[in-house]
Amino acid sequence: MPAPRQKPDLMAKLRDVPHTPGVYVMRDRLNRVIYVGKARDLRKRLSNYFTPARSKLVDLKTRALIQSIWDFDLHHVRNETEALLLEGQLIKDFRPRYNISFRDDKRFLLVRIHLGDAFPRFSLTRLKKDDGARYFGPFAHSGALRTTLNWLNKRFGLRVCRPLNPDEQDYKHCSNDIIKNCAAPCIGRISPEEYRQRIEQACEFLEGKSKDLLSALEEEMQRAAARLDFEKAAELRDMVEDLRKTIIAKRTFERGARAKVVSTIDPMADVNELQELLHLERPPLVMECFDIANIGTAHCVASMVRFKNGVPDNSNYRRYRIRAVSGQNDFVSMAEVIRRRFSRILLEGAKASEDAEFSQEEPLEAMRRLEGDEDAAKKNPKFVTLPDLVIVDGGKGQLGMAVTELQRLGLHDLPIIGLAKEHEEVYKPGASDPILIPHERGALKLLQRIRDEAHRWANGYHQLLLGRRVEESILDDCPGVSQNRKAALLKAFGSVTRLRKATEEQIAAVPGIGKAVAREVREFLESRK
Repeated sequence: MPAPRQKPDLMAKLRDVPHTPGVYVMRDRLNRVIYVGKARDLRKRLSNYFTPARSKLVDLKTRALIQSIWDFDLHHVRNETEALLLEGQLIKDFRPRYNISFRDDKRFLLVRIHLGDAFPRFSLTRLKKDDGARYFGPFAHSGALRTTLNWLNKRFGLRVCRPLNPDEQDYKHCSNDIIKNCAAPCIGRISPEEYRQRIEQACEFLEGKSKDLLSALEEEMQRAAARLDFEKAAELRDMVEDLRKTIIAKRTFERGARAKVVSTIDPMADVNELQELLHLERPPLVMECFDIANIGTAHCVASMVRFKNGVPDNSNYRRYRIRAVSGQNDFVSMAEVIRRRFSRILLEGAKASEDAEFSQEEPLEAMRRLEGDEDAAKKNPKFVTLPDLVIVDGGKGQLGMAVTELQRLGLHDLPIIGLAKEHEEVYKPGASDPILIPHERGALKLLQRIRDEAHRWANGYHQLLLGRRVEESILDDCPGVSQNRKAALLKAFGSVTRLRKATEEQIAAVPGIGKAVAREVREFLESRK
Protein backbone atom coordinates (compact mmCIF):
# COMPACT_ATOMS: atom_id res chain seq x y z
CA MET A 1 0.00 0.00 0.00
CA PRO A 2 1.14 3.59 -0.59
CA ALA A 3 2.64 5.22 2.45
CA PRO A 4 -0.12 7.18 4.30
CA ARG A 5 0.26 10.79 5.28
CA GLN A 6 0.98 11.66 8.88
CA LYS A 7 -2.31 11.84 10.75
CA PRO A 8 -3.05 15.33 12.13
CA ASP A 9 -4.31 16.00 15.65
CA LEU A 10 -8.03 16.10 14.87
CA MET A 11 -9.08 17.26 18.34
CA ALA A 12 -6.69 20.21 18.14
CA LYS A 13 -7.96 20.98 14.64
CA LEU A 14 -11.54 20.77 15.89
CA ARG A 15 -10.91 23.51 18.45
CA ASP A 16 -10.26 25.95 15.60
CA VAL A 17 -13.53 25.16 13.81
CA PRO A 18 -15.99 28.09 14.07
CA HIS A 19 -19.69 27.96 14.98
CA THR A 20 -20.79 28.85 11.44
CA PRO A 21 -22.66 27.06 8.63
CA GLY A 22 -20.59 25.19 6.09
CA VAL A 23 -19.66 21.94 4.39
CA TYR A 24 -17.10 19.44 5.68
CA VAL A 25 -15.15 16.89 3.61
CA MET A 26 -13.85 13.74 5.31
CA ARG A 27 -10.74 12.04 3.91
CA ASP A 28 -9.10 8.68 4.61
CA ARG A 29 -5.40 7.95 5.07
CA LEU A 30 -4.86 7.83 1.29
CA ASN A 31 -6.37 11.33 1.01
CA ARG A 32 -9.50 10.04 -0.74
CA VAL A 33 -12.81 11.77 -0.05
CA ILE A 34 -15.06 9.31 1.78
CA TYR A 35 -17.87 11.57 3.04
CA VAL A 36 -19.27 15.05 2.44
CA GLY A 37 -21.72 16.67 4.86
CA LYS A 38 -23.29 20.03 5.65
CA ALA A 39 -23.97 21.67 8.99
CA ARG A 40 -25.69 24.72 10.40
CA ASP A 41 -22.97 24.77 13.08
CA LEU A 42 -19.70 23.16 11.92
CA ARG A 43 -18.15 22.95 15.41
CA LYS A 44 -21.14 21.15 16.94
CA ARG A 45 -21.59 18.83 13.98
CA LEU A 46 -17.95 17.75 13.74
CA SER A 47 -17.66 17.23 17.48
CA ASN A 48 -20.18 14.38 17.13
CA TYR A 49 -17.66 12.44 15.06
CA PHE A 50 -14.81 12.72 17.54
CA THR A 51 -16.59 12.25 20.88
CA PRO A 52 -15.78 8.66 22.00
CA ALA A 53 -18.99 8.22 24.01
CA ARG A 54 -21.22 9.21 21.08
CA SER A 55 -19.29 7.19 18.48
CA LYS A 56 -20.21 3.97 20.35
CA LEU A 57 -23.93 4.65 19.99
CA VAL A 58 -24.07 5.05 16.21
CA ASP A 59 -24.91 2.37 13.63
CA LEU A 60 -22.27 0.15 12.03
CA LYS A 61 -21.98 2.19 8.84
CA THR A 62 -21.36 5.45 10.73
CA ARG A 63 -18.90 3.69 13.02
CA ALA A 64 -16.97 2.42 9.98
CA LEU A 65 -16.93 5.96 8.61
CA ILE A 66 -15.59 7.39 11.88
CA GLN A 67 -12.84 4.75 12.00
CA SER A 68 -11.80 5.63 8.44
CA ILE A 69 -11.53 9.41 9.00
CA TRP A 70 -7.92 10.54 8.76
CA ASP A 71 -8.42 14.26 8.14
CA PHE A 72 -11.13 16.75 7.17
CA ASP A 73 -11.48 19.97 5.15
CA LEU A 74 -13.95 22.82 5.64
CA HIS A 75 -15.83 25.07 3.24
CA HIS A 76 -17.46 28.10 4.84
CA VAL A 77 -20.71 29.44 3.38
CA ARG A 78 -23.15 32.19 4.28
CA ASN A 79 -26.31 30.20 5.00
CA GLU A 80 -27.87 26.73 4.99
CA THR A 81 -29.11 27.02 1.42
CA GLU A 82 -25.58 27.60 0.14
CA ALA A 83 -24.43 24.66 2.26
CA LEU A 84 -27.00 22.36 0.63
CA LEU A 85 -26.04 23.48 -2.89
CA LEU A 86 -22.31 23.09 -2.24
CA GLU A 87 -22.80 19.71 -0.54
CA GLY A 88 -24.64 18.38 -3.59
CA GLN A 89 -21.98 19.71 -5.95
CA LEU A 90 -19.10 18.14 -3.98
CA ILE A 91 -20.86 14.77 -3.69
CA LYS A 92 -21.39 14.68 -7.45
CA ASP A 93 -17.72 15.60 -7.98
CA PHE A 94 -16.11 13.17 -5.53
CA ARG A 95 -18.81 10.42 -5.28
CA PRO A 96 -17.78 9.45 -1.73
CA ARG A 97 -18.46 5.87 -0.69
CA TYR A 98 -20.38 6.82 2.48
CA ASN A 99 -22.77 9.26 0.81
CA ILE A 100 -26.14 8.15 -0.53
CA SER A 101 -27.94 11.39 -1.42
CA PHE A 102 -26.91 13.19 -4.62
CA ARG A 103 -25.04 10.11 -5.91
CA ASP A 104 -27.05 10.30 -9.13
CA ASP A 105 -26.52 13.26 -11.42
CA LYS A 106 -29.86 14.85 -10.62
CA ARG A 107 -29.65 18.62 -10.76
CA PHE A 108 -31.31 21.27 -8.64
CA LEU A 109 -34.40 22.99 -10.00
CA LEU A 110 -34.23 26.17 -12.07
CA VAL A 111 -37.03 28.57 -12.97
CA ARG A 112 -37.24 29.42 -16.67
CA ILE A 113 -39.11 32.17 -18.48
CA HIS A 114 -38.74 33.19 -22.11
CA LEU A 115 -39.45 36.92 -22.33
CA GLY A 116 -39.61 36.70 -26.13
CA ASP A 117 -42.97 34.90 -25.97
CA ALA A 118 -46.14 36.88 -26.52
CA PHE A 119 -47.30 36.05 -23.00
CA PRO A 120 -44.34 34.63 -21.02
CA ARG A 121 -44.91 32.06 -18.29
CA PHE A 122 -42.76 30.45 -15.58
CA SER A 123 -41.74 26.81 -15.84
CA LEU A 124 -39.44 24.46 -13.93
CA THR A 125 -36.43 22.74 -15.45
CA ARG A 126 -33.18 21.09 -14.38
CA LEU A 127 -31.11 22.02 -17.45
CA LYS A 128 -30.04 25.50 -18.43
CA LYS A 129 -30.24 25.78 -22.20
CA ASP A 130 -28.75 28.37 -24.50
CA ASP A 131 -32.17 29.34 -25.85
CA GLY A 132 -32.40 33.04 -25.04
CA ALA A 133 -34.60 32.41 -22.01
CA ARG A 134 -34.03 33.87 -18.54
CA TYR A 135 -33.18 31.46 -15.72
CA PHE A 136 -33.37 31.80 -11.94
CA GLY A 137 -31.67 29.47 -9.48
CA PRO A 138 -30.65 26.81 -8.76
CA PHE A 139 -33.00 26.39 -5.80
CA ALA A 140 -32.18 23.92 -3.06
CA HIS A 141 -35.72 23.50 -1.65
CA SER A 142 -37.94 22.15 -4.43
CA GLY A 143 -41.10 22.09 -2.32
CA ALA A 144 -40.69 25.70 -1.24
CA LEU A 145 -39.95 26.70 -4.84
CA ARG A 146 -43.13 25.07 -6.18
CA THR A 147 -45.18 26.76 -3.47
CA THR A 148 -43.57 30.11 -4.31
CA LEU A 149 -44.28 29.76 -8.03
CA ASN A 150 -47.92 28.84 -7.39
CA TRP A 151 -48.26 31.88 -5.14
CA LEU A 152 -46.56 34.17 -7.68
CA ASN A 153 -48.78 32.97 -10.52
CA LYS A 154 -51.93 33.60 -8.46
CA ARG A 155 -50.68 36.88 -6.97
CA PHE A 156 -49.87 38.43 -10.35
CA GLY A 157 -52.44 36.60 -12.45
CA LEU A 158 -49.85 34.91 -14.67
CA ARG A 159 -50.79 32.23 -17.15
CA VAL A 160 -49.79 28.60 -16.62
CA CYS A 161 -51.27 27.08 -19.81
CA ARG A 162 -48.95 25.34 -22.30
CA PRO A 163 -49.86 26.89 -25.72
CA LEU A 164 -47.10 29.11 -27.06
CA ASN A 165 -49.52 31.85 -28.18
CA PRO A 166 -52.86 31.27 -26.40
CA ASP A 167 -55.91 32.71 -28.09
CA GLU A 168 -59.69 32.74 -27.66
CA GLN A 169 -59.92 29.09 -28.74
CA ASP A 170 -57.53 28.07 -25.93
CA TYR A 171 -59.44 30.29 -23.49
CA LYS A 172 -62.58 28.20 -24.01
CA HIS A 173 -60.83 25.21 -22.45
CA CYS A 174 -59.30 27.11 -19.51
CA SER A 175 -60.88 27.81 -16.13
CA ASN A 176 -58.05 29.74 -14.46
CA ASP A 177 -59.67 33.07 -15.27
CA ILE A 178 -62.96 31.94 -13.74
CA ILE A 179 -61.34 31.05 -10.40
CA LYS A 180 -59.33 34.30 -10.43
CA ASN A 181 -55.94 32.61 -10.95
CA CYS A 182 -55.15 34.22 -14.32
CA ALA A 183 -55.52 37.74 -15.71
CA ALA A 184 -56.50 36.26 -19.13
CA PRO A 185 -54.19 38.27 -21.41
CA CYS A 186 -55.08 35.88 -24.26
CA ILE A 187 -58.51 37.54 -24.68
CA GLY A 188 -57.35 41.06 -23.89
CA ARG A 189 -58.60 41.16 -20.30
CA ILE A 190 -55.36 43.04 -19.61
CA SER A 191 -52.99 44.57 -22.17
CA PRO A 192 -49.68 42.90 -23.15
CA GLU A 193 -47.82 45.85 -21.59
CA GLU A 194 -49.57 45.42 -18.24
CA TYR A 195 -48.95 41.67 -18.34
CA ARG A 196 -45.22 42.25 -18.90
CA GLN A 197 -45.12 44.65 -15.97
CA ARG A 198 -46.49 41.86 -13.78
CA ILE A 199 -43.88 39.48 -15.17
CA GLU A 200 -41.10 41.95 -14.31
CA GLN A 201 -42.41 42.34 -10.76
CA ALA A 202 -42.49 38.55 -10.31
CA CYS A 203 -38.93 38.26 -11.69
CA GLU A 204 -37.72 40.91 -9.24
CA PHE A 205 -39.26 38.93 -6.40
CA LEU A 206 -37.46 35.73 -7.48
CA GLU A 207 -34.20 37.70 -7.54
CA GLY A 208 -34.82 38.85 -3.97
CA LYS A 209 -35.03 42.50 -4.98
CA SER A 210 -38.65 43.06 -3.90
CA LYS A 211 -39.31 42.58 -0.18
CA ASP A 212 -42.59 44.55 -0.10
CA LEU A 213 -44.69 41.48 -0.91
CA LEU A 214 -43.06 39.50 1.87
CA SER A 215 -43.66 42.32 4.36
CA ALA A 216 -47.30 42.54 3.27
CA LEU A 217 -47.78 38.81 3.89
CA GLU A 218 -46.20 39.07 7.34
CA GLU A 219 -48.56 41.94 8.23
CA GLU A 220 -51.53 39.91 7.00
CA MET A 221 -50.36 37.00 9.14
CA GLN A 222 -50.22 39.26 12.22
CA ARG A 223 -53.74 40.57 11.51
CA ALA A 224 -55.07 37.03 11.16
CA ALA A 225 -53.52 36.06 14.49
CA ALA A 226 -54.94 39.18 16.15
CA ARG A 227 -58.49 38.26 15.14
CA LEU A 228 -57.87 34.69 16.39
CA ASP A 229 -57.95 33.19 12.88
CA PHE A 230 -55.10 30.85 13.73
CA GLU A 231 -55.67 28.50 10.78
CA LYS A 232 -55.22 31.37 8.32
CA ALA A 233 -52.25 32.71 10.30
CA ALA A 234 -50.56 29.29 10.21
CA GLU A 235 -51.13 29.05 6.45
CA LEU A 236 -49.57 32.48 5.93
CA ARG A 237 -46.69 31.61 8.25
CA ASP A 238 -45.87 28.51 6.16
CA MET A 239 -46.14 30.59 3.01
CA VAL A 240 -43.74 33.23 4.34
CA GLU A 241 -41.27 30.52 5.35
CA ASP A 242 -41.35 28.97 1.86
CA LEU A 243 -40.89 32.37 0.24
CA ARG A 244 -37.90 33.14 2.45
CA LYS A 245 -36.28 29.81 1.55
CA THR A 246 -36.74 30.57 -2.14
CA ILE A 247 -35.47 34.15 -2.30
CA ILE A 248 -32.69 33.87 0.31
CA ALA A 249 -29.41 35.29 -1.03
CA LYS A 250 -27.12 32.51 -2.21
CA ARG A 251 -24.17 31.83 -4.44
CA THR A 252 -24.04 29.12 -7.08
CA PHE A 253 -21.25 26.58 -7.28
CA GLU A 254 -19.97 25.32 -10.63
CA ARG A 255 -18.95 21.71 -11.02
CA GLY A 256 -15.67 20.60 -12.54
CA ALA A 257 -13.70 23.67 -11.49
CA ARG A 258 -10.77 21.52 -10.41
CA ALA A 259 -10.46 19.58 -13.66
CA LYS A 260 -7.09 20.93 -14.68
CA VAL A 261 -3.90 19.20 -15.68
CA VAL A 262 -1.29 19.70 -13.01
CA SER A 263 2.08 20.80 -14.32
CA THR A 264 5.33 19.15 -13.29
CA ILE A 265 8.78 20.60 -12.64
CA ASP A 266 10.69 18.09 -14.72
CA PRO A 267 8.56 15.92 -17.05
CA MET A 268 11.49 14.00 -18.50
CA ALA A 269 12.71 13.07 -15.02
CA ASP A 270 9.27 11.56 -14.37
CA VAL A 271 9.44 9.68 -17.69
CA ASN A 272 12.83 8.19 -16.87
CA GLU A 273 11.71 7.23 -13.37
CA LEU A 274 8.63 5.52 -14.80
CA GLN A 275 10.84 3.49 -17.16
CA GLU A 276 12.92 2.35 -14.22
CA LEU A 277 9.99 1.39 -11.99
CA LEU A 278 8.14 -0.49 -14.75
CA HIS A 279 11.34 -2.12 -16.13
CA LEU A 280 10.67 -0.91 -19.68
CA GLU A 281 13.21 -1.47 -22.45
CA ARG A 282 12.91 2.13 -23.69
CA PRO A 283 11.75 5.39 -22.09
CA PRO A 284 7.98 5.91 -22.49
CA LEU A 285 8.44 9.11 -24.48
CA VAL A 286 5.04 8.57 -26.12
CA MET A 287 2.19 7.34 -23.93
CA GLU A 288 -1.49 6.86 -24.72
CA CYS A 289 -4.14 6.56 -22.01
CA PHE A 290 -7.68 5.24 -22.57
CA ASP A 291 -10.73 5.97 -20.41
CA ILE A 292 -14.34 4.78 -20.69
CA ALA A 293 -17.13 7.17 -19.71
CA ASN A 294 -20.73 6.01 -19.33
CA ILE A 295 -23.29 8.84 -19.63
CA GLY A 296 -26.32 7.19 -18.06
CA THR A 297 -27.57 4.44 -20.35
CA ALA A 298 -27.94 6.65 -23.41
CA HIS A 299 -24.29 7.16 -24.33
CA CYS A 300 -21.06 5.28 -23.80
CA VAL A 301 -17.95 7.11 -24.92
CA ALA A 302 -14.20 6.67 -24.69
CA SER A 303 -11.29 9.06 -24.70
CA MET A 304 -7.66 8.65 -25.70
CA VAL A 305 -5.03 11.21 -24.73
CA ARG A 306 -1.43 11.16 -25.89
CA PHE A 307 1.55 12.47 -23.92
CA LYS A 308 4.90 13.13 -25.59
CA ASN A 309 8.04 13.69 -23.51
CA GLY A 310 5.90 13.85 -20.38
CA VAL A 311 3.55 16.63 -21.57
CA PRO A 312 0.19 16.59 -23.39
CA ASP A 313 0.24 16.18 -27.17
CA ASN A 314 -3.19 17.76 -27.68
CA SER A 315 -3.29 17.47 -31.47
CA ASN A 316 -3.31 13.66 -31.16
CA TYR A 317 -6.17 13.37 -28.67
CA ARG A 318 -9.07 11.19 -29.85
CA ARG A 319 -12.60 10.45 -28.64
CA TYR A 320 -14.92 7.59 -29.55
CA ARG A 321 -18.61 6.75 -29.50
CA ILE A 322 -18.84 3.11 -28.42
CA ARG A 323 -20.84 1.18 -31.03
CA ALA A 324 -20.96 -2.45 -29.97
CA VAL A 325 -22.22 -1.98 -26.41
CA SER A 326 -25.75 -1.12 -25.33
CA GLY A 327 -25.87 0.03 -21.73
CA GLN A 328 -22.83 0.00 -19.48
CA ASN A 329 -20.02 -2.51 -19.96
CA ASP A 330 -16.57 -1.03 -19.36
CA PHE A 331 -14.75 -4.24 -20.29
CA VAL A 332 -16.30 -4.70 -23.74
CA SER A 333 -16.07 -0.94 -24.35
CA MET A 334 -12.35 -0.97 -23.57
CA ALA A 335 -11.82 -3.86 -25.97
CA GLU A 336 -13.63 -1.99 -28.73
CA VAL A 337 -11.70 1.25 -28.41
CA ILE A 338 -8.32 -0.54 -28.22
CA ARG A 339 -9.21 -2.54 -31.33
CA ARG A 340 -10.32 0.54 -33.25
CA ARG A 341 -7.31 2.66 -32.25
CA PHE A 342 -4.51 0.18 -33.00
CA SER A 343 -6.04 -1.46 -36.06
CA ARG A 344 -6.23 2.04 -37.55
CA ILE A 345 -2.58 2.72 -36.67
CA LEU A 346 -1.46 -0.55 -38.29
CA LEU A 347 -3.56 0.14 -41.38
CA GLU A 348 -2.07 3.60 -41.88
CA GLY A 349 1.39 2.18 -41.24
CA ALA A 350 0.91 -0.37 -44.00
CA LYS A 351 -0.14 2.40 -46.39
CA ALA A 352 2.98 4.39 -45.52
CA SER A 353 5.28 1.46 -46.27
CA GLU A 354 6.03 0.33 -49.79
CA ASP A 355 8.14 -2.53 -48.48
CA ALA A 356 6.62 -5.94 -49.17
CA GLU A 357 8.30 -7.21 -46.03
CA PHE A 358 5.88 -5.16 -43.94
CA SER A 359 3.30 -7.93 -44.15
CA GLN A 360 5.90 -10.55 -43.26
CA GLU A 361 7.27 -8.79 -40.17
CA GLU A 362 5.77 -8.71 -36.75
CA PRO A 363 3.48 -5.62 -36.61
CA LEU A 364 5.37 -4.07 -33.70
CA GLU A 365 8.74 -4.61 -35.37
CA ALA A 366 7.51 -3.18 -38.65
CA MET A 367 6.03 -0.09 -37.01
CA ARG A 368 9.20 0.56 -35.01
CA ARG A 369 11.21 0.37 -38.23
CA LEU A 370 8.95 3.00 -39.80
CA GLU A 371 9.46 5.41 -36.90
CA GLY A 372 12.86 6.44 -38.26
CA ASP A 373 11.65 6.67 -41.86
CA GLU A 374 11.16 10.35 -42.67
CA ASP A 375 9.36 9.47 -45.91
CA ALA A 376 6.65 7.47 -44.10
CA ALA A 377 4.69 10.56 -43.08
CA LYS A 378 5.04 11.99 -46.59
CA LYS A 379 3.64 8.83 -48.13
CA ASN A 380 0.66 8.84 -45.76
CA PRO A 381 -0.06 12.02 -43.74
CA LYS A 382 -2.34 9.96 -41.43
CA PHE A 383 0.56 7.78 -40.31
CA VAL A 384 0.98 7.76 -36.51
CA THR A 385 3.69 5.93 -34.58
CA LEU A 386 2.83 3.38 -31.93
CA PRO A 387 3.15 4.59 -28.33
CA ASP A 388 5.94 3.40 -26.09
CA LEU A 389 3.42 2.68 -23.32
CA VAL A 390 -0.34 2.09 -23.31
CA ILE A 391 -2.30 2.94 -20.15
CA VAL A 392 -5.86 1.82 -19.49
CA ASP A 393 -7.90 3.38 -16.72
CA GLY A 394 -8.96 0.41 -14.64
CA GLY A 395 -7.80 -2.78 -12.98
CA LYS A 396 -7.25 -6.33 -14.12
CA GLY A 397 -10.54 -6.60 -15.99
CA GLN A 398 -10.01 -3.67 -18.32
CA LEU A 399 -6.33 -4.53 -18.72
CA GLY A 400 -7.14 -8.13 -19.67
CA MET A 401 -9.57 -7.06 -22.39
CA ALA A 402 -7.04 -4.58 -23.80
CA VAL A 403 -4.23 -7.16 -23.83
CA THR A 404 -6.45 -9.67 -25.67
CA GLU A 405 -7.19 -7.15 -28.42
CA LEU A 406 -3.52 -6.20 -28.79
CA GLN A 407 -2.59 -9.86 -29.14
CA ARG A 408 -5.20 -10.35 -31.83
CA LEU A 409 -3.56 -7.52 -33.75
CA GLY A 410 -0.13 -9.07 -33.32
CA LEU A 411 1.09 -6.42 -30.85
CA HIS A 412 2.08 -8.96 -28.21
CA ASP A 413 5.11 -7.03 -26.97
CA LEU A 414 3.63 -3.52 -26.87
CA PRO A 415 4.04 -2.34 -23.24
CA ILE A 416 0.70 -1.85 -21.50
CA ILE A 417 -0.41 -1.26 -17.90
CA GLY A 418 -3.65 -0.68 -16.00
CA LEU A 419 -3.99 2.08 -13.41
CA ALA A 420 -6.62 1.27 -10.76
CA LYS A 421 -8.04 4.45 -9.27
CA GLU A 422 -8.95 3.24 -5.78
CA HIS A 423 -5.41 2.69 -4.50
CA GLU A 424 -3.49 3.99 -7.55
CA GLU A 425 -2.20 0.45 -8.17
CA VAL A 426 -0.32 -0.32 -11.40
CA TYR A 427 -1.11 -3.69 -13.00
CA LYS A 428 1.06 -5.39 -15.63
CA PRO A 429 -0.03 -8.31 -17.85
CA GLY A 430 0.77 -11.69 -16.35
CA ALA A 431 1.60 -10.33 -12.87
CA SER A 432 -0.79 -11.29 -10.07
CA ASP A 433 0.37 -8.54 -7.70
CA PRO A 434 0.23 -4.85 -8.59
CA ILE A 435 3.14 -2.43 -8.52
CA LEU A 436 2.71 0.08 -5.69
CA ILE A 437 4.46 3.34 -6.49
CA PRO A 438 4.76 5.74 -3.51
CA HIS A 439 2.51 8.76 -3.83
CA GLU A 440 5.36 11.24 -3.61
CA ARG A 441 7.21 9.77 -6.62
CA GLY A 442 7.14 11.72 -9.87
CA ALA A 443 6.44 8.55 -11.90
CA LEU A 444 3.06 8.06 -10.22
CA LYS A 445 2.26 11.74 -10.55
CA LEU A 446 2.93 11.47 -14.28
CA LEU A 447 0.53 8.51 -14.54
CA GLN A 448 -2.07 10.45 -12.56
CA ARG A 449 -1.70 13.44 -14.85
CA ILE A 450 -2.31 11.48 -18.01
CA ARG A 451 -5.18 9.55 -16.38
CA ASP A 452 -6.80 12.79 -15.16
CA GLU A 453 -6.36 14.32 -18.62
CA ALA A 454 -8.16 11.31 -20.12
CA HIS A 455 -10.99 11.91 -17.62
CA ARG A 456 -11.11 15.58 -18.59
CA TRP A 457 -11.22 14.77 -22.30
CA ALA A 458 -14.02 12.25 -21.73
CA ASN A 459 -15.98 14.76 -19.65
CA GLY A 460 -15.59 17.33 -22.41
CA TYR A 461 -17.14 14.86 -24.83
CA HIS A 462 -19.88 14.31 -22.27
CA GLN A 463 -20.63 18.04 -22.26
CA LEU A 464 -20.71 18.10 -26.05
CA LEU A 465 -23.21 15.24 -26.21
CA LEU A 466 -25.21 16.80 -23.40
CA GLY A 467 -25.35 20.05 -25.36
CA ARG A 468 -26.72 18.17 -28.35
CA ARG A 469 -29.32 16.53 -26.16
CA VAL A 470 -30.26 19.92 -24.74
CA GLU A 471 -30.62 21.33 -28.26
CA GLU A 472 -32.82 18.38 -29.20
CA SER A 473 -34.87 18.74 -26.00
CA ILE A 474 -36.04 22.20 -27.10
CA LEU A 475 -38.67 20.31 -29.10
CA ASP A 476 -40.12 19.03 -25.80
CA ASP A 477 -41.61 22.49 -25.27
CA CYS A 478 -43.05 22.73 -28.77
CA PRO A 479 -46.86 22.51 -28.84
CA GLY A 480 -48.18 19.53 -30.76
CA VAL A 481 -44.86 17.65 -30.82
CA SER A 482 -45.03 14.33 -28.99
CA GLN A 483 -42.05 12.07 -28.34
CA ASN A 484 -42.86 10.04 -31.47
CA ARG A 485 -43.07 13.16 -33.62
CA LYS A 486 -39.85 14.50 -32.10
CA ALA A 487 -38.09 11.23 -32.97
CA ALA A 488 -39.47 11.37 -36.52
CA LEU A 489 -38.28 14.96 -37.02
CA LEU A 490 -34.77 14.25 -35.70
CA LYS A 491 -34.55 11.12 -37.82
CA ALA A 492 -35.59 13.03 -40.93
CA PHE A 493 -33.40 16.12 -40.46
CA GLY A 494 -30.60 14.81 -38.22
CA SER A 495 -30.54 17.78 -35.83
CA VAL A 496 -32.51 20.80 -34.65
CA THR A 497 -30.07 23.04 -36.54
CA ARG A 498 -31.05 21.45 -39.85
CA LEU A 499 -34.71 21.46 -38.82
CA ARG A 500 -34.51 25.24 -38.35
CA LYS A 501 -33.43 25.59 -42.01
CA ALA A 502 -36.26 23.43 -43.35
CA THR A 503 -39.34 24.94 -44.95
CA GLU A 504 -42.85 24.34 -43.68
CA GLU A 505 -43.53 22.06 -46.65
CA GLN A 506 -40.43 19.95 -45.95
CA ILE A 507 -41.45 19.54 -42.30
CA ALA A 508 -45.01 18.62 -43.26
CA ALA A 509 -43.64 15.90 -45.56
CA VAL A 510 -42.27 13.96 -42.58
CA PRO A 511 -44.57 10.99 -41.81
CA GLY A 512 -46.87 11.73 -38.89
CA ILE A 513 -46.39 15.52 -38.93
CA GLY A 514 -48.84 17.22 -41.31
CA LYS A 515 -49.36 20.85 -42.21
CA ALA A 516 -50.84 22.06 -38.90
CA VAL A 517 -48.03 20.65 -36.77
CA ALA A 518 -45.43 21.83 -39.30
CA ARG A 519 -46.76 25.38 -38.98
CA GLU A 520 -46.54 25.20 -35.16
CA VAL A 521 -42.98 23.83 -35.35
CA ARG A 522 -41.86 26.63 -37.67
CA GLU A 523 -43.45 29.32 -35.47
CA PHE A 524 -41.96 27.78 -32.33
CA LEU A 525 -38.42 27.55 -33.72
CA GLU A 526 -38.63 31.10 -35.07
CA SER A 527 -39.54 32.34 -31.59
CA ARG A 528 -36.59 30.47 -30.05
CA LYS A 529 -33.82 31.94 -32.22
